[in-house]
Amino acid sequence: MSIKDEVIAIAERAKKAGGKLSNLSTADKNKALLMMAEGLEKKTAEILKANKIDIDNARKNNLSDAMIDRLMLDEGRIKKLAKGVREVSELSDPCGEIIKMWKRPNGMLIGRMRVPVGVIGIIYESRPGVTADAAALCLKSGNAIILRGGSEAINSNCIIAEVLSEAALKCGVPRGSIEIIPSTDRQAVLEMLKLDRFIDMIIPRGGEGLINFVKENSRIPVICHDKGLCLTFVDSSADIDMAVNVCFNAKVQRPGVCNAMETLLVHRDIAEKFLPIIGEEYKKAGVELRGCPATRKILPWAKDATEDDFNTEFLNLTLSVKVVGSIDEAMEHIDRYGSHHSDAIVTNDYNNSQRFLREVDSSSVFVNASTRLADGGEYGLGAEMGISTQKLHCRGPMGLEELTTTKFIVYGKGQLRE
Repeated sequence: MSIKDEVIAIAERAKKAGGKLSNLSTADKNKALLMMAEGLEKKTAEILKANKIDIDNARKNNLSDAMIDRLMLDEGRIKKLAKGVREVSELSDPCGEIIKMWKRPNGMLIGRMRVPVGVIGIIYESRPGVTADAAALCLKSGNAIILRGGSEAINSNCIIAEVLSEAALKCGVPRGSIEIIPSTDRQAVLEMLKLDRFIDMIIPRGGEGLINFVKENSRIPVICHDKGLCLTFVDSSADIDMAVNVCFNAKVQRPGVCNAMETLLVHRDIAEKFLPIIGEEYKKAGVELRGCPATRKILPWAKDATEDDFNTEFLNLTLSVKVVGSIDEAMEHIDRYGSHHSDAIVTNDYNNSQRFLREVDSSSVFVNASTRLADGGEYGLGAEMGISTQKLHCRGPMGLEELTTTKFIVYGKGQLRE
């Protein structure tokens, strides 16, 4: 079978399953999710065996430490995946929810009801955990899913998808609800992006190259999970201890992910007090600082920052640092260099906090908290399909509601159009 025929067959199964999934009860979906979580735990050894192949190949191919960290699974991470699936089962089912109902002068009752999108395709890189998160969210929201992970995680993704699909089938979930494209050939992605008669939404998760490729080639509506060039601004009124804790966590806790801080902006009035303290903490953690001239005057061991450094999502222990003269300069820098993903201010000035919330145009904006908290689980949404950095349909972490659309429902008593 050709790649084209294989992808079409997968999409046809998913389309058929999607029509049946919308009729599953919440209880049936929750039962399947619990079985899926149990399956992940029972099959831990098989999943780790497949993941080891991917990790070994990644090292042979000289992938970065950040990429390998994203790719790697262990017993703890698999338990966390299973926990995430169980948490989705505990969330409210959005399907069938009546958002609003109103009565017209002619007596008609009109409402809006949440319904599944249908078939969702997700194209993603590196993290095999996305396979479990995405499958769980789509099942709970009544959508069939077609997974297409990157070649670096092909073995991990395939075994996880197989475990989840088998568990769901045992609970009466229709075959085709959880599909994966096993080919690593890029042609498979191109064929997938043509299938607007079967697939209703595409969600790409990965680097700029992947995002642009999908946007340029898709006939299907795309919800973008773009790069995460996140910034934190330490205002002149900031509590220094809080700023140190927030900025250290934002960069160091897990640097290879999209909500890690990549640029630190510091008000010049606090720079001489704050930078030596946070600089020492970063030095202990092995963070390489690339600073502007004002930063290097205070931290002479930092490297010179280039224009490209402020445009870079490092995804490792590298951080660009700039001293700014005002909140306006900080926000201008964020608007120019940021990716509108997640940005933060550390401040004790209420007016500045409110200005930052209003004027910074990002999917998540934080006051006195780490950008690492930009996550569906941390927001109480359960797992997430990704973090949308665009504005139409949904923005920010995509949970269950963001995987639904609405339709109008109308109750009449024989009303006619005059």
